[in-house]
Amino acid sequence: MRSHADEAVLSRTRSMVLRVRDRLRYSVAHAPARIAIAVYAVATLVFTVLLMLPVASADATRTPLPDAFFTAVSAVTVTGLTTVETGEHWSMFGQVVILIAIQTGALGVVTIALLLAMTVTRRLGVSGRVFAKESIGSGGTGDVRRLIRIVVVTTFTIEAALAVFLVPAFVVAEDSFWRGLWHGGFYSVSAFANAGFTSHSDGLEPFASNPFVLAPIAAGVFIGSFGFPVFLNLIHAKWTRRRWTLHTRLTLYTTIILLVLGAAAWAAFEWANPATVGSAPWWEKIGNAFFASTMMRSGGFAIVDMESSTATTMLLSDALMFVGGGSASTAGGIKVTTFAVLILAIAAEAKGTRTTSALGRRIPSSTLRLAISVVFLGATLVLVAAGLLTIVSEASLDRILFEVISAFATCGLSVGISAEVGTFGKYVLSALMLTGRVGPIVLASALALRQRQETFAFPEERPIIG
Repeated sequence: MRSHADEAVLSRTRSMVLRVRDRLRYSVAHAPARIAIAVYAVATLVFTVLLMLPVASADATRTPLPDAFFTAVSAVTVTGLTTVETGEHWSMFGQVVILIAIQTGALGVVTIALLLAMTVTRRLGVSGRVFAKESIGSGGTGDVRRLIRIVVVTTFTIEAALAVFLVPAFVVAEDSFWRGLWHGGFYSVSAFANAGFTSHSDGLEPFASNPFVLAPIAAGVFIGSFGFPVFLNLIHAKWTRRRWTLHTRLTLYTTIILLVLGAAAWAAFEWANPATVGSAPWWEKIGNAFFASTMMRSGGFAIVDMESSTATTMLLSDALMFVGGGSASTAGGIKVTTFAVLILAIAAEAKGTRTTSALGRRIPSSTLRLAISVVFLGATLVLVAAGLLTIVSEASLDRILFEVISAFATCGLSVGISAEVGTFGKYVLSALMLTGRVGPIVLASALALRQRQETFAFPEERPIIG
Protein backbone atom coordinates (compact mmCIF):
# COMPACT_ATOMS: atom_id res chain seq x y z
CA MET A 1 0.00 0.00 0.00
CA ARG A 2 1.09 3.51 -0.69
CA SER A 3 1.73 5.78 2.23
CA HIS A 4 0.29 9.26 2.53
CA ALA A 5 3.77 10.64 1.80
CA ASP A 6 3.98 8.67 -1.46
CA GLU A 7 0.53 9.85 -2.48
CA ALA A 8 1.54 13.43 -1.77
CA VAL A 9 4.70 13.11 -3.90
CA LEU A 10 2.73 11.57 -6.78
CA SER A 11 0.13 14.31 -6.53
CA ARG A 12 2.77 17.06 -6.61
CA THR A 13 4.54 15.39 -9.54
CA ARG A 14 1.30 15.01 -11.47
CA SER A 15 0.41 18.64 -10.76
CA MET A 16 3.84 19.85 -11.94
CA VAL A 17 3.60 17.80 -15.15
CA LEU A 18 0.15 19.24 -15.88
CA ARG A 19 1.39 22.80 -15.27
CA VAL A 20 4.34 22.28 -17.65
CA ARG A 21 2.02 20.75 -20.26
CA ASP A 22 -0.46 23.63 -19.97
CA ARG A 23 2.34 26.20 -20.20
CA LEU A 24 3.75 24.46 -23.28
CA ARG A 25 0.32 24.27 -24.87
CA TYR A 26 -0.24 27.96 -24.24
CA SER A 27 3.17 28.83 -25.72
CA VAL A 28 2.76 26.83 -28.93
CA ALA A 29 -0.76 28.21 -29.38
CA HIS A 30 0.01 31.87 -28.68
CA ALA A 31 3.79 32.31 -29.15
CA PRO A 32 4.98 29.75 -31.72
CA ALA A 33 7.95 31.91 -32.75
CA ARG A 34 9.27 31.63 -29.21
CA ILE A 35 8.95 27.84 -29.37
CA ALA A 36 10.78 27.85 -32.72
CA ILE A 37 13.73 29.63 -31.11
CA ALA A 38 13.65 27.19 -28.20
CA VAL A 39 13.72 24.23 -30.61
CA TYR A 40 16.84 25.63 -32.29
CA ALA A 41 18.48 26.26 -28.92
CA VAL A 42 17.78 22.75 -27.65
CA ALA A 43 18.93 21.17 -30.93
CA THR A 44 22.16 23.17 -30.78
CA LEU A 45 22.90 22.07 -27.22
CA VAL A 46 22.18 18.40 -27.99
CA PHE A 47 24.47 18.34 -31.02
CA THR A 48 27.16 20.26 -29.12
CA VAL A 49 27.20 17.58 -26.41
CA LEU A 50 27.35 14.80 -29.01
CA LEU A 51 30.23 16.47 -30.85
CA MET A 52 32.19 16.88 -27.61
CA LEU A 53 32.20 13.11 -27.04
CA PRO A 54 35.63 11.55 -27.68
CA VAL A 55 34.06 9.11 -30.15
CA ALA A 56 33.08 12.08 -32.35
CA SER A 57 36.67 13.08 -33.14
CA ALA A 58 39.04 11.18 -35.39
CA ASP A 59 41.76 11.00 -32.70
CA ALA A 60 39.27 9.96 -29.95
CA THR A 61 39.88 13.08 -27.86
CA ARG A 62 37.31 15.54 -26.56
CA THR A 63 36.72 18.47 -28.90
CA PRO A 64 36.92 21.85 -27.09
CA LEU A 65 33.56 23.44 -26.32
CA PRO A 66 34.00 26.50 -28.61
CA ASP A 67 34.73 24.30 -31.64
CA ALA A 68 31.98 21.78 -30.88
CA PHE A 69 29.44 24.55 -30.26
CA PHE A 70 30.48 26.45 -33.39
CA THR A 71 30.18 23.31 -35.53
CA ALA A 72 26.78 22.43 -34.03
CA VAL A 73 25.45 25.92 -34.66
CA SER A 74 26.85 25.94 -38.18
CA ALA A 75 25.21 22.59 -38.95
CA VAL A 76 21.82 23.32 -37.39
CA THR A 77 21.65 26.72 -39.12
CA VAL A 78 22.88 25.06 -42.36
CA THR A 79 25.71 27.58 -42.66
CA GLY A 80 28.86 25.58 -43.36
CA LEU A 81 31.47 27.70 -41.59
CA THR A 82 33.95 25.56 -39.66
CA THR A 83 36.78 26.03 -37.20
CA VAL A 84 38.14 22.50 -37.82
CA GLU A 85 38.31 20.48 -41.03
CA THR A 86 35.17 18.34 -41.24
CA GLY A 87 36.80 15.48 -43.14
CA GLU A 88 39.92 15.39 -40.94
CA HIS A 89 38.86 16.29 -37.41
CA TRP A 90 35.61 14.36 -37.08
CA SER A 91 35.24 10.59 -37.01
CA MET A 92 32.48 8.80 -38.91
CA PHE A 93 30.29 9.15 -35.80
CA GLY A 94 30.99 12.88 -35.69
CA GLN A 95 30.21 13.32 -39.38
CA VAL A 96 26.94 11.41 -38.96
CA VAL A 97 26.01 13.74 -36.10
CA ILE A 98 26.77 16.73 -38.34
CA LEU A 99 24.67 15.21 -41.13
CA ILE A 100 21.71 14.75 -38.77
CA ALA A 101 22.13 18.33 -37.58
CA ILE A 102 22.11 19.55 -41.18
CA GLN A 103 18.95 17.53 -41.90
CA THR A 104 17.35 19.07 -38.82
CA GLY A 105 18.18 22.51 -40.18
CA ALA A 106 16.96 21.56 -43.65
CA LEU A 107 13.54 20.63 -42.30
CA GLY A 108 13.56 24.03 -40.69
CA VAL A 109 12.80 25.66 -37.41
CA VAL A 110 9.23 26.43 -38.51
CA THR A 111 8.40 22.84 -39.44
CA ILE A 112 9.94 21.49 -36.25
CA ALA A 113 8.12 24.03 -34.09
CA LEU A 114 4.78 23.29 -35.74
CA LEU A 115 5.35 19.54 -35.45
CA LEU A 116 5.98 20.06 -31.74
CA ALA A 117 2.86 22.20 -31.47
CA MET A 118 0.64 19.60 -33.09
CA THR A 119 2.20 16.79 -31.05
CA VAL A 120 1.48 18.55 -27.77
CA THR A 121 -1.83 20.30 -28.47
CA ARG A 122 -3.28 18.27 -31.36
CA ARG A 123 -4.29 21.61 -32.82
CA LEU A 124 -2.94 25.10 -33.52
CA GLY A 125 -4.33 28.37 -32.27
CA VAL A 126 -4.88 31.37 -34.50
CA SER A 127 -1.37 32.65 -33.76
CA GLY A 128 0.14 29.31 -34.74
CA ARG A 129 -1.80 29.24 -37.99
CA VAL A 130 -0.77 32.80 -38.85
CA PHE A 131 2.83 31.85 -37.98
CA ALA A 132 2.57 28.93 -40.42
CA LYS A 133 1.10 31.20 -43.07
CA GLU A 134 3.83 33.80 -42.72
CA SER A 135 6.71 31.32 -42.33
CA ILE A 136 6.12 28.38 -44.67
CA GLY A 137 3.79 30.12 -47.03
CA SER A 138 0.41 28.46 -46.57
CA GLY A 139 -2.24 30.15 -48.61
CA GLY A 140 -4.59 30.13 -45.66
CA THR A 141 -4.83 29.03 -42.06
CA GLY A 142 -6.39 25.64 -42.71
CA ASP A 143 -4.74 22.23 -42.90
CA VAL A 144 -1.30 22.89 -41.41
CA ARG A 145 -0.69 19.15 -40.98
CA ARG A 146 -0.94 18.72 -44.74
CA LEU A 147 1.48 21.60 -45.27
CA ILE A 148 4.06 20.11 -42.95
CA ARG A 149 3.66 16.70 -44.56
CA ILE A 150 4.33 18.27 -47.97
CA VAL A 151 7.41 20.08 -46.61
CA VAL A 152 8.89 16.88 -45.16
CA VAL A 153 8.07 14.74 -48.21
CA THR A 154 9.42 17.40 -50.60
CA THR A 155 12.67 17.64 -48.65
CA PHE A 156 13.35 13.91 -48.65
CA THR A 157 12.22 13.49 -52.27
CA ILE A 158 14.61 16.15 -53.60
CA GLU A 159 17.48 14.82 -51.48
CA ALA A 160 16.83 11.29 -52.76
CA ALA A 161 16.78 12.55 -56.36
CA LEU A 162 20.15 14.26 -55.82
CA ALA A 163 21.57 11.08 -54.31
CA VAL A 164 20.56 9.14 -57.44
CA PHE A 165 23.01 11.30 -59.41
CA LEU A 166 25.69 11.87 -56.78
CA VAL A 167 26.17 8.34 -55.44
CA PRO A 168 27.26 6.85 -58.82
CA ALA A 169 29.49 9.87 -59.45
CA PHE A 170 31.26 9.43 -56.12
CA VAL A 171 31.42 5.64 -56.48
CA VAL A 172 33.39 6.15 -59.69
CA ALA A 173 35.50 8.99 -58.25
CA GLU A 174 36.29 7.16 -55.00
CA ASP A 175 36.56 3.70 -56.61
CA SER A 176 34.57 2.35 -53.66
CA PHE A 177 30.86 1.66 -53.40
CA TRP A 178 30.57 2.34 -49.66
CA ARG A 179 32.60 5.56 -49.71
CA GLY A 180 30.65 6.67 -52.77
CA LEU A 181 27.37 5.91 -51.01
CA TRP A 182 28.42 7.89 -47.93
CA HIS A 183 29.72 10.93 -49.82
CA GLY A 184 26.77 10.90 -52.23
CA GLY A 185 24.27 10.85 -49.38
CA PHE A 186 26.17 13.48 -47.38
CA TYR A 187 26.42 15.94 -50.27
CA SER A 188 22.77 15.36 -51.25
CA VAL A 189 21.61 16.59 -47.86
CA SER A 190 24.26 19.31 -47.60
CA ALA A 191 23.47 20.65 -51.08
CA PHE A 192 19.68 20.88 -50.75
CA ALA A 193 20.10 22.33 -47.26
CA ASN A 194 22.47 24.98 -48.69
CA ALA A 195 24.76 23.90 -45.85
CA GLY A 196 28.13 23.91 -47.59
CA PHE A 197 29.61 21.16 -45.39
CA THR A 198 31.97 18.79 -47.18
CA SER A 199 32.90 15.27 -46.14
CA HIS A 200 36.29 15.50 -47.88
CA SER A 201 39.26 17.01 -46.07
CA ASP A 202 40.13 19.16 -49.10
CA GLY A 203 36.53 20.04 -49.96
CA LEU A 204 35.34 19.98 -53.56
CA GLU A 205 38.59 21.21 -55.10
CA PRO A 206 39.58 17.67 -56.31
CA PHE A 207 36.28 17.60 -58.26
CA ALA A 208 36.68 21.04 -59.81
CA SER A 209 36.61 19.56 -63.32
CA ASN A 210 34.04 16.82 -62.62
CA PRO A 211 30.61 17.97 -63.88
CA PHE A 212 28.93 14.78 -62.66
CA VAL A 213 29.65 15.92 -59.10
CA LEU A 214 29.37 19.69 -59.44
CA ALA A 215 26.19 19.87 -61.54
CA PRO A 216 23.93 17.93 -59.10
CA ILE A 217 25.35 19.85 -56.13
CA ALA A 218 24.74 23.20 -57.86
CA ALA A 219 21.23 22.08 -58.85
CA GLY A 220 20.47 21.04 -55.27
CA VAL A 221 21.64 24.38 -53.88
CA PHE A 222 19.71 26.30 -56.57
CA ILE A 223 16.45 24.41 -55.94
CA GLY A 224 16.88 24.52 -52.16
CA SER A 225 17.14 28.32 -52.31
CA PHE A 226 13.59 28.70 -53.70
CA GLY A 227 11.88 28.05 -50.38
CA PHE A 228 8.91 25.96 -49.31
CA PRO A 229 6.31 28.65 -50.17
CA VAL A 230 7.39 28.32 -53.80
CA PHE A 231 7.27 24.51 -53.68
CA LEU A 232 3.81 24.59 -52.11
CA ASN A 233 2.50 27.01 -54.72
CA LEU A 234 3.97 25.03 -57.62
CA ILE A 235 2.41 21.83 -56.27
CA HIS A 236 -0.96 23.50 -55.74
CA ALA A 237 -0.88 25.24 -59.15
CA LYS A 238 0.31 22.06 -60.89
CA TRP A 239 3.01 24.14 -62.58
CA THR A 240 0.41 26.33 -64.34
CA ARG A 241 2.18 29.66 -64.68
CA ARG A 242 -0.93 31.84 -64.53
CA ARG A 243 -1.70 30.39 -61.09
CA TRP A 244 1.68 31.30 -59.64
CA THR A 245 1.52 33.72 -56.72
CA LEU A 246 3.37 37.01 -56.77
CA HIS A 247 5.81 35.59 -54.21
CA THR A 248 6.60 32.62 -56.46
CA ARG A 249 7.16 34.79 -59.50
CA LEU A 250 9.28 37.34 -57.66
CA THR A 251 11.39 34.56 -56.11
CA LEU A 252 11.99 32.69 -59.38
CA TYR A 253 12.58 35.75 -61.53
CA THR A 254 14.87 37.50 -59.03
CA THR A 255 16.81 34.30 -58.34
CA ILE A 256 17.45 33.71 -62.06
CA ILE A 257 18.43 37.35 -62.65
CA LEU A 258 20.88 37.31 -59.72
CA LEU A 259 22.31 33.98 -60.91
CA VAL A 260 23.03 35.27 -64.42
CA LEU A 261 24.30 38.70 -63.35
CA GLY A 262 26.42 37.16 -60.58
CA ALA A 263 27.98 34.66 -62.98
CA ALA A 264 28.74 37.37 -65.55
CA ALA A 265 30.31 39.62 -62.92
CA TRP A 266 32.34 36.78 -61.36
CA ALA A 267 33.66 35.74 -64.77
CA ALA A 268 34.63 39.31 -65.59
CA PHE A 269 36.47 39.82 -62.29
CA GLU A 270 38.22 36.43 -62.20
CA TRP A 271 38.79 35.71 -65.92
CA ALA A 272 42.45 36.73 -65.86
CA ASN A 273 43.21 35.93 -62.20
CA PRO A 274 45.99 33.28 -62.27
CA ALA A 275 45.30 32.36 -58.65
CA THR A 276 41.77 31.10 -59.46
CA VAL A 277 40.69 30.35 -63.05
CA GLY A 278 43.06 32.49 -65.12
CA SER A 279 44.80 29.47 -66.69
CA ALA A 280 41.65 27.35 -67.19
CA PRO A 281 39.92 26.86 -70.59
CA TRP A 282 37.08 29.28 -71.35
CA TRP A 283 34.36 26.67 -70.81
CA GLU A 284 35.70 25.86 -67.34
CA LYS A 285 35.77 29.57 -66.53
CA ILE A 286 32.09 29.88 -67.47
CA GLY A 287 31.20 26.75 -65.51
CA ASN A 288 33.11 28.04 -62.48
CA ALA A 289 31.33 31.39 -62.80
CA PHE A 290 27.84 29.84 -62.67
CA PHE A 291 28.88 27.48 -59.85
CA ALA A 292 30.31 30.39 -57.85
CA SER A 293 27.24 32.57 -58.49
CA THR A 294 24.98 29.79 -57.21
CA MET A 295 27.08 29.31 -54.08
CA MET A 296 27.53 32.98 -53.25
CA ARG A 297 23.85 33.37 -52.37
CA SER A 298 23.97 30.71 -49.66
CA GLY A 299 25.37 27.43 -50.99
CA GLY A 300 28.76 27.75 -49.35
CA PHE A 301 30.60 25.21 -51.53
CA ALA A 302 33.77 26.43 -53.25
CA ILE A 303 36.08 24.94 -55.86
CA VAL A 304 38.53 27.85 -55.81
CA ASP A 305 40.29 29.44 -52.87
CA MET A 306 38.17 32.43 -51.80
CA GLU A 307 41.22 34.14 -50.31
CA SER A 308 42.80 34.16 -53.79
CA SER A 309 39.84 36.02 -55.30
CA THR A 310 40.14 39.67 -56.25
CA ALA A 311 38.91 42.36 -53.88
CA THR A 312 36.11 43.17 -56.34
CA THR A 313 34.95 39.55 -56.35
CA MET A 314 34.87 39.53 -52.55
CA LEU A 315 32.74 42.68 -52.61
CA LEU A 316 30.40 41.04 -55.13
CA SER A 317 30.21 37.99 -52.85
CA ASP A 318 29.35 40.22 -49.88
CA ALA A 319 26.40 41.69 -51.76
CA LEU A 320 25.03 38.37 -53.05
CA MET A 321 25.47 36.63 -49.68
CA PHE A 322 23.61 39.44 -47.92
CA VAL A 323 20.65 39.04 -50.31
CA GLY A 324 20.59 35.24 -49.93
CA GLY A 325 17.81 33.00 -51.24
CA GLY A 326 14.05 32.59 -51.04
CA SER A 327 11.90 33.15 -47.97
CA ALA A 328 11.39 30.09 -45.73
CA SER A 329 14.10 28.29 -47.69
CA THR A 330 17.26 26.56 -46.57
CA ALA A 331 19.16 29.63 -47.78
CA GLY A 332 19.82 32.64 -45.59
CA GLY A 333 20.24 36.38 -46.07
CA ILE A 334 17.55 39.05 -46.18
CA LYS A 335 15.87 36.98 -48.96
CA VAL A 336 15.39 37.74 -52.65
CA THR A 337 11.78 38.89 -52.24
CA THR A 338 12.89 41.48 -49.68
CA PHE A 339 15.49 42.70 -52.17
CA ALA A 340 12.94 42.70 -55.02
CA VAL A 341 10.38 44.68 -53.00
CA LEU A 342 12.96 47.34 -52.14
CA ILE A 343 14.05 47.64 -55.79
CA LEU A 344 10.41 47.94 -56.87
CA ALA A 345 9.78 50.61 -54.22
CA ILE A 346 12.80 52.61 -55.41
CA ALA A 347 11.57 52.31 -59.00
CA ALA A 348 8.09 53.45 -57.97
CA GLU A 349 9.54 56.43 -56.13
CA ALA A 350 11.70 57.31 -59.14
CA LYS A 351 8.59 57.25 -61.38
CA GLY A 352 6.59 59.29 -58.88
CA THR A 353 3.84 56.70 -58.39
CA ARG A 354 1.99 56.54 -55.08
CA THR A 355 1.91 52.74 -54.88
CA THR A 356 4.44 49.97 -55.41
CA SER A 357 3.32 47.31 -57.89
CA ALA A 358 4.77 44.30 -59.67
CA LEU A 359 3.46 41.89 -62.30
CA GLY A 360 -0.06 43.25 -62.13
CA ARG A 361 -0.26 43.24 -58.32
CA ARG A 362 -0.07 46.09 -55.81
CA ILE A 363 2.33 45.54 -52.91
CA PRO A 364 0.95 46.73 -49.53
CA SER A 365 2.87 49.43 -47.69
CA SER A 366 3.08 47.09 -44.68
CA THR A 367 5.16 44.68 -46.80
CA LEU A 368 7.54 47.49 -47.70
CA ARG A 369 7.91 48.46 -44.04
CA LEU A 370 8.61 44.84 -43.18
CA ALA A 371 11.27 44.62 -45.91
CA ILE A 372 12.96 47.74 -44.57
CA SER A 373 12.87 46.28 -41.04
CA VAL A 374 14.51 43.02 -42.16
CA VAL A 375 17.26 44.86 -44.07
CA PHE A 376 17.92 47.19 -41.13
CA LEU A 377 18.08 44.22 -38.74
CA GLY A 378 20.54 42.42 -41.01
CA ALA A 379 22.75 45.47 -41.54
CA THR A 380 22.80 46.18 -37.80
CA LEU A 381 23.79 42.60 -36.93
CA VAL A 382 26.58 42.66 -39.52
CA LEU A 383 27.86 46.02 -38.27
CA VAL A 384 27.90 44.98 -34.61
CA ALA A 385 29.53 41.59 -35.27
CA ALA A 386 32.17 43.09 -37.58
CA GLY A 387 32.98 45.69 -34.94
CA LEU A 388 33.39 43.02 -32.25
CA LEU A 389 35.65 40.89 -34.46
CA THR A 390 37.94 43.85 -35.22
CA ILE A 391 38.72 43.86 -31.49
CA VAL A 392 39.95 40.26 -31.37
CA SER A 393 41.33 39.82 -34.89
CA GLU A 394 44.16 41.50 -36.75
CA ALA A 395 42.71 40.51 -40.14
CA SER A 396 41.84 43.21 -42.65
CA LEU A 397 38.34 44.65 -42.56
CA ASP A 398 37.38 43.22 -45.96
CA ARG A 399 38.15 39.66 -44.75
CA ILE A 400 36.29 40.21 -41.46
CA LEU A 401 33.29 41.66 -43.29
CA PHE A 402 33.24 38.71 -45.70
CA GLU A 403 33.19 36.18 -42.85
CA VAL A 404 30.58 38.12 -40.88
CA ILE A 405 28.19 38.43 -43.83
CA SER A 406 28.71 34.75 -44.61
CA ALA A 407 27.74 33.89 -41.02
CA PHE A 408 24.69 36.17 -40.96
CA ALA A 409 23.50 34.91 -44.34
CA THR A 410 24.22 31.29 -43.28
CA CYS A 411 26.23 30.96 -46.49
CA GLY A 412 29.41 29.19 -45.41
CA LEU A 413 31.94 30.66 -47.83
CA SER A 414 35.06 31.49 -45.85
CA VAL A 415 38.38 33.27 -46.05
CA GLY A 416 39.69 31.47 -42.96
CA ILE A 417 38.70 33.99 -40.29
CA SER A 418 36.51 31.60 -38.27
CA ALA A 419 39.48 29.57 -37.05
CA GLU A 420 41.58 32.67 -36.26
CA VAL A 421 39.31 34.81 -34.07
CA GLY A 422 39.73 32.96 -30.79
CA THR A 423 37.06 31.78 -28.38
CA PHE A 424 35.25 35.12 -28.15
CA GLY A 425 35.13 35.50 -31.93
CA LYS A 426 33.78 31.97 -32.36
CA TYR A 427 30.92 32.72 -29.98
CA VAL A 428 30.20 35.99 -31.78
CA LEU A 429 29.97 34.21 -35.14
CA SER A 430 27.88 31.43 -33.57
CA ALA A 431 25.40 33.96 -32.19
CA LEU A 432 25.32 35.68 -35.58
CA MET A 433 24.56 32.41 -37.38
CA LEU A 434 21.69 31.64 -35.02
CA THR A 435 20.30 35.15 -35.24
CA GLY A 436 20.70 35.23 -39.00
CA ARG A 437 18.74 31.98 -39.31
CA VAL A 438 15.81 32.68 -36.96
CA GLY A 439 15.89 36.48 -36.78
CA PRO A 440 14.18 37.38 -40.08
CA ILE A 441 11.58 34.60 -39.64
CA VAL A 442 10.71 35.61 -36.09
CA LEU A 443 10.73 39.34 -36.91
CA ALA A 444 8.43 38.86 -39.89
CA SER A 445 6.05 36.63 -37.96
CA ALA A 446 6.02 38.85 -34.89
CA LEU A 447 5.22 41.95 -36.96
CA ALA A 448 2.54 40.07 -38.88
CA LEU A 449 0.88 38.96 -35.64
CA ARG A 450 1.01 42.49 -34.19
CA GLN A 451 -0.74 44.23 -37.10
CA ARG A 452 -3.94 45.96 -35.98
CA GLN A 453 -6.49 48.34 -37.42
CA GLU A 454 -6.02 51.94 -36.30
CA THR A 455 -9.14 53.91 -35.41
CA PHE A 456 -7.53 57.33 -35.87
CA ALA A 457 -4.91 59.08 -38.02
CA PHE A 458 -2.46 61.87 -37.24
CA PRO A 459 -2.05 64.88 -39.55
CA GLU A 460 0.39 64.17 -42.38
CA GLU A 461 3.71 66.02 -42.54
CA ARG A 462 6.79 65.14 -44.61
CA PRO A 463 10.26 65.41 -43.04
CA ILE A 464 13.14 66.27 -45.33
CA ILE A 465 14.81 63.12 -46.72
CA GLY A 466 18.23 63.12 -48.35
